[in-house]
This record gives sequence, C-alpha cells and structure tokens, in this order.
Amino acid sequence: MISYRIEIADVHAHQFRVTLTVPQPAAQQRLSLPAWIPGSYLVREFARHLSQLQARQGSRELALQQLDKATWLAPCDGRGALTVSYLVYAFDTSVRTAFLDARRGFFNGTSTFLRVEGREAEAHAVEMRGLPKGWRVGTALPAVKTDARGQGLYQAGDYDELVDHPVELGDFWRGEFKAAGVPHEFIVAGALPDFDGERLLADARRICEAEIAFWHGRRKPHFKRYVFMLNAVDDGYGGLEHRASTALIAARRDLPQRARADADPKAAGEPGDGYVTLLGLISHEYFHTWNVKRLRPAEFARYDYTQENYTELLWFFEGFTSYYDDLLLLRAGLIDEARYLKLLAKTVTGVLAAPGRQVQSVAQASFDAWVKYYRGDENTPNATISYYTKGSLVALALDLTLRTRGQGSLDDVMRGLWARSDGGPISQDDIAAVLHEVGGRSMAKELQAWVHGTGDLPLKELLQRVGVRWTQQAPTLAQRLGLRVSESALTGIKVSHVLRGGAAEAAGLAAGDELLGVDDWRLRRLDDLLRLLPDDGTATLLVSRDQRLLHLPLAAAAAPDSGAVALSPAPVSDTPSAAAAQSLRQAWMRG
Repeated sequence: MISYRIEIADVHAHQFRVTLTVPQPAAQQRLSLPAWIPGSYLVREFARHLSQLQARQGSRELALQQLDKATWLAPCDGRGALTVSYLVYAFDTSVRTAFLDARRGFFNGTSTFLRVEGREAEAHAVEMRGLPKGWRVGTALPAVKTDARGQGLYQAGDYDELVDHPVELGDFWRGEFKAAGVPHEFIVAGALPDFDGERLLADARRICEAEIAFWHGRRKPHFKRYVFMLNAVDDGYGGLEHRASTALIAARRDLPQRARADADPKAAGEPGDGYVTLLGLISHEYFHTWNVKRLRPAEFARYDYTQENYTELLWFFEGFTSYYDDLLLLRAGLIDEARYLKLLAKTVTGVLAAPGRQVQSVAQASFDAWVKYYRGDENTPNATISYYTKGSLVALALDLTLRTRGQGSLDDVMRGLWARSDGGPISQDDIAAVLHEVGGRSMAKELQAWVHGTGDLPLKELLQRVGVRWTQQAPTLAQRLGLRVSESALTGIKVSHVLRGGAAEAAGLAAGDELLGVDDWRLRRLDDLLRLLPDDGTATLLVSRDQRLLHLPLAAAAAPDSGAVALSPAPVSDTPSAAAAQSLRQAWMRG
C-alpha cells in the first residue's frame, strides 16, 4: 500500500525527513501537499516548508517537475514502486502544522504527507522509528505493530483518515481513563513539576461522559478510542479537532496544580479562571467530535485540500459548539451557575462591543472566514463579527425560545440533526427542518433575522423569561471613548483599535497612535484621563503619530449601554411566574 516513513533528520534544524513509497504509480504520477487543514479556515501554504524533494523508481533517479506551488509530477516508467524523499521544516508551536526541537516533536498530516493524486481512497501506512532516547509516540492513528514506546507501523483507511490524526513525539506525561466504557488518553507536554495530572484526568472524564450522554444517552459513541494532546507553553491558547483526537495548546500556569500542604482546603477545590478556560477548550474540541467532524456542512462532504472550501454554516458548527462548551461544564458539575452566567455575560459583552455586528451577519462571517477571521487587523471589530461568539448567542436565543414556548430544546435539535443525517453532512435546510419539528412551527423568521441579519438578538427578554437578571454596568473609560489600547512602560499608551462611531473616532484618533498627554498633563496610563478630564468630558489630546505631534479635540461621551453586561439569577419570589422562570432556568442549565 501507499506508505510513509517519518524520521527525525535534525532536531536543531527542526527538520523531519519523510519517505513516500507509491506502489504501481501512474505514468505521470501527480503528488501534492494540502494548502490548509480542516478546522482552521485559512490557506496556509504548507508546501513552503518542503525542501530537497528527490524521486527514484528502482535504481533510476526521476526528475520531479513542479507544476504549481504545491504540486509535483513524477514521470514513471513501468510498474516499479515510486519513492520520494523530502524534508519538512517544523518550527510552528501551534496546533495546525508541525514542530520539532530537541525536547518535542509534533506534526499534522496535512503539512507532512504528500497526497498521491487519484489514490486517496486507498489504505495508507506510516512507519515511525529511530526516536531519540526516552521519546514516545502519542496518536489516535490505528497501530498495526508497535513497541512499548509506540514506534512501529500505523495504518489509515484512506488519505482523509491519515491526515486527521496528529502525532505527538517526546518524553511527555500520559494518563488514561474510560468514559462510557471507551478508553481515553491524555498526553501533556511541557507541564510544570507541580502539574496535577489526576485532577485533569478526573475533570476531563466528567466532560467526556457528559458529552457522550448528551449525544447518545446510555449508548456508546461511534469512536473506539480518543486521545487529547496538550502542549503546555508559557503563553498560548487554542485547539484543533480531529475525528478521534484533539491537539490543544494552553498556558502551563492554567493547568491544575497539586495542592500544597499549607494551602487552604476550601480554596483547593475552586478552579481558577485559567483552568476553567482550559476546561472550556477541552469541552469545545471534544464536542466537535460530533459537531463538525461527523455532523458537518454539506460543502465539507469531501474536502478539497487545494483551495478554500466555502460554507455559510460556521455559525452553527463553531458557534453552537461554543454555546455548549461552557454549558456542559455546568452540567458536568465543574462550574456553578454563577460562574456560568459570568462566562455567558463576557460573551454577550464582547459581541455588543463590536460595531461589526451591525455590518456583517454570522452567515457572511462564516463564508468570509478564509479572508477575515484569521487575518484580523485594526479594523476587524468595525467590519466583522465572530461566528464563534455571536453564533453561540444565536444558539442561546434559539434554545431559550424553544424552552420558553414549551416546545423542546436545542438539545433535541442537535440530537435530531444527528438522527436525520446519521451523523453526516447537513445543510441549513436540515437545521430549519429539525427546528420546525422540535418547535412545532417554522423558525424561518428567526433564522433570517438572527443568522442572516445584523440586528441585535433579543437576549435580554429571553433571559428574563428564564429568571436571569440583565444588568448594564457603567462603561469603562475605554468603552466611553470607543477605543482599545495596549499599555507598557516601554511603548506607552498605544491605540490598537478605534471603534466605529465612538468619541475616539470623532476626535481623529487612529490605530498606532501613542497617547502622550491631555491638556497640560502627561499621560502614563489611560485611566489617568479619569482624573484629568473636566466634568463635560472635553479636552485636547496630545498624540504622537509617525513622529508628528497632533493636538486632537476629545469629547468623551458614550452611549448609556456601552458598558459590560452582568447576568445573575433573578430573586426568587412567591409569584407563579417567578417560580416558572426558575424552573425553566434549572431545566436549561441542568439539561
């Protein structure tokens, strides 16, 4: 069968050597490398990291012809096996590509394995041997024959399966647990010595069991084994889903710590904000095992690895996953109601703070992900909206609408879509049809307004119906001005974003400006303005732009609803409506 051998060429040069063997090649055999990786919607041009491509057929050297940025042609003669060898530069610590140094290795197949065009449906084998002393292999790729360190032979049913199993290499921490009877493995690289692996395993197990129960009740899931691969770094956050595994990156300070002997026992069980963020990431990527890896846009029924694959449905696949990631932490008992509402309020505040929500719908944001979401700049908050965050609020609005009408829930919709498609591709028509089935009426009007429109969602009213109080907080100074800044002793107060329609834009501020002073006073921090502005909020800013000094008139007025939103349970009363709202809230939060 088509096979690859992965070797470490040079850890200090960050290079893997890959040897591809193609039995019975075509006379003009085309080979290509994907330009993107499913789950991360940006053309990343992985071929730029390939070098020293050499081809042979038996004892004969072949002259590979490069056809475009990521495609080569091998002129073969006869049926002898084609062998192609090449180097892969690997020095990207993200979850999307490949990495190699003297302590750790990692790779995704999309940035490593040349595709044998016309043969993608055949079985593919991978051999990994010759690892440095103490290194092991971690992957969900099915093993054929491996040793205790994981070195040996692995096999995938086709090319899609091959590239959907990332591989972790190194002297990592490893733990195991079972959820719903299915073996799960957790691999952690780069953790500090006080890392509490047992707590991470216990909490991950609760997440996995809650999500399996969400989709399948008491039945087992569709996969036989699952692997979490977490790279702990000084500063970083992200994840990428795969069919039976996920690659994660998180700040090592956010991992759980073993309790010290002198620690307060009451505080030991309370997860910090960083750890809750990590648990939310684990929940999010695991939920993707169903929602986007099986249930997926109809446009993704078959990936085209050479170019953008457009869909308007990322608001559903990423947004609804973002809705359930924290909600399932609550249902798994890992956070309480107050913490959940705090997380939800942060999302609501973030969406309402983005002027782009009135410019771009979440359906448009989904389609434009390839050119906008992963290429943020100083104008991003004004021109776009995140299909993650607003998509999660669309899910919330639909869920509460169904629940307050007594017509099922979004949970029923998700499971209904799974049953309707048999865990396969779906379209927006399928989503609309199942919403109609569960809700007892068409929800086309809501979908048109909330998914394809740019108006704000009726969240305040819907949350009040389930006994959640919506409180508008006083705006911060940055919110009053309509700008975002970075502050440091070295660079001063630098403007990063000027929000559309705000006082900063009216004053003529621009991204990159340095705020130096106001009237006759030097500014050290933005909050200094709070004490320096007169009561009417008008002043003259001294600004540095491209070495020029500017005097800009400022009128620091803000809309009354520009502050953060706070959410909390409404007070319990003896009225029937309050009791009904509380019952709805409990059903929503507890599932």
